[in-house]
Amino acid sequence: MLLLTVLLAALALPAGMLIAQGLTGPDQSAEVPAPIPTWQLVPDRLSVPQGIGPLSNTAPVPVPAEVAARLGPVLKTDGGGTFTGIVQDAATGTVLFDRGGAANRIPASNMKLLTAVAALRGIGPETRFSTKAVAGPAFGAKAGPAAKSRAVVLVGGGDVLLGAGESAEGKVLGHAGLATLAKLTAESLRRDGFAGSVEVLVDDSLFTGPSLSPAWSPDDVAAGEVAPLFPLALNSARFDPAVVTGSRPQDSAIAAGEAFAAELKAAGAAAGLKVAPGVGRLEGKPAADAAVLGEVESATVSQQVDLMLQTSDNYLAETLGRMAAVAAGQPASSEAAKAAVLKQLADLGIPTGGMAVADVSGLALDNQVSARQFAEVVRAITSGRDTRLRAALAGFPVAGLTGTLGDRYIDESSAEGAGLVRAKTGTLNTVIALSGYVVDADGRLLVFSFIGNGLTPGADGNKPALDASATVLAACGCR
Repeated sequence: MLLLTVLLAALALPAGMLIAQGLTGPDQSAEVPAPIPTWQLVPDRLSVPQGIGPLSNTAPVPVPAEVAARLGPVLKTDGGGTFTGIVQDAATGTVLFDRGGAANRIPASNMKLLTAVAALRGIGPETRFSTKAVAGPAFGAKAGPAAKSRAVVLVGGGDVLLGAGESAEGKVLGHAGLATLAKLTAESLRRDGFAGSVEVLVDDSLFTGPSLSPAWSPDDVAAGEVAPLFPLALNSARFDPAVVTGSRPQDSAIAAGEAFAAELKAAGAAAGLKVAPGVGRLEGKPAADAAVLGEVESATVSQQVDLMLQTSDNYLAETLGRMAAVAAGQPASSEAAKAAVLKQLADLGIPTGGMAVADVSGLALDNQVSARQFAEVVRAITSGRDTRLRAALAGFPVAGLTGTLGDRYIDESSAEGAGLVRAKTGTLNTVIALSGYVVDADGRLLVFSFIGNGLTPGADGNKPALDASATVLAACGCR
């Protein structure tokens, strides 16, 4: 009986479970997961952007008559003045639109495109400028390690994007920091056993000739559009890196020296180093064998060119022009900078006939360059044989997104060009310009330059007219 009872119990347990499952339904914990909706799955390929095909030299070249028919109604001035312009196929140079493209015009900041070419070709995209602290004239036979006072010379090497703080390697502005240089200098003095007083001097002898161009209006200088040129400056000769308008320091070399002296005082305090008040200029040049106490390097020339184009910084443009002259073995003067730009353009094969270069930033009203010449420069950057120039591509402001085009391409006539048009702007009182490149709706790379002169000051419709014209090219499937 006992054995029978155990057997019946063993059979009853699974039967009961089956009956219970029939009453309550299947075990929810073992339920098979529902399939994930397709729209939630990670894509296995990238979608093709709509409205613009992939860039291809086999894409159809726009028909000139069709391009002219679309540009004609929008490339119009608001009030007085005239627009000239040219559009070319980047791959072949074929002219697709030409309205007075060979006529000389005041180009405003489009001049910086010429300076960009000269800097990249003449100096080199990966070149960096050095700012050094070297042993001054109180060192050596006159003094020795036991001297109670020494001079430290801050030597400008062309970096006008110095920061007052620590070097910021991930940035262009402030890539080289005076606080870092001061710490290196203080450590060198400590290792030398020096704990006395230091006088800071500045060597700004790299740049020669007038620090201000006679071609610039005194009103523009007073407004801070530019400032006297020196081979070292904080924040591209700005008091505050976050404030890019208004007055500038009129002696950026001494201002940098004062910032360095303050950092050196802080860095050397623990070691008993004292820094004499005031900063002077070195008479003559440091000895050829002067000990280097510290050195910091700028961002690369290509990075500086991109910043110059994005922000349209006149001070940086003029500095790069002078450094291009130095690279060519010429004095770092305004005149030599202009000559260096013209030579690099000629060597590149850009026709310079009739071109007048009064400065290399575009602030001067005496500059004369045609839209055709600018289009050829843009074509050289985008498609030419000298691949060093490709480094400038990132510097072209992007319509509606970056740089001097960041607040444009927002109205109905040009919004479709936002994110597609890339161009350098130019603006003076009666002048506007826009030169750049765009891939059209068929995937063809086009270069263009539009320049307005004699315009009605303050007229609202001129910039939108240029923006709309570039937008027409972006949308063009002009076959």
